[in-house]
Amino acid sequence: MNFILNKEPVKRAEKILKNFDPNLKIVILKETARTANEAATALGCNVGAIVKSLLFKSGNKFFLCLVSGDKRCSLNKLKKKLNEKDISMAKPEEVKIVTGYTIGGVSPIGHLKKIKLYIDENLSRYSKVFAAAGHPNAVFGISYSELKKLTKAEIDNITE
Repeated sequence: MNFILNKEPVKRAEKILKNFDPNLKIVILKETARTANEAATALGCNVGAIVKSLLFKSGNKFFLCLVSGDKRCSLNKLKKKLNEKDISMAKPEEVKIVTGYTIGGVSPIGHLKKIKLYIDENLSRYSKVFAAAGHPNAVFGISYSELKKLTKAEIDNITE
């Protein structure tokens, strides 16, 4: 499983993590963590402590929403917040082009293109949250406050 650590997307996420805090480590899971439920099962934690990194688009603009695993991102709240009429989930190929990650392994850090990030305040319920690190079997644990600092995400209530 250590071959996963040598994959370029995982190395990209790891470099940013280590520069931010050398004590943060990427954990390689035996089971896949493509979904929040799978990740929570593999980690033995509450599904709400899993950070879903969801890429949305409006026209040619993309933005990433970091949402608690037990919540759904609200398109209506996003539309109102961003003053946009039409917002949709990015297509898998757009996710790969913008973030450099494939769905199931999208990390909140290390994107290929600069994008605005929003973090849902519901994640603050947990002292430690877990986010993807560039591969469906790679995650990292971090406190909510450190994740906010690391991603420079804007905090809001963006879930239903």
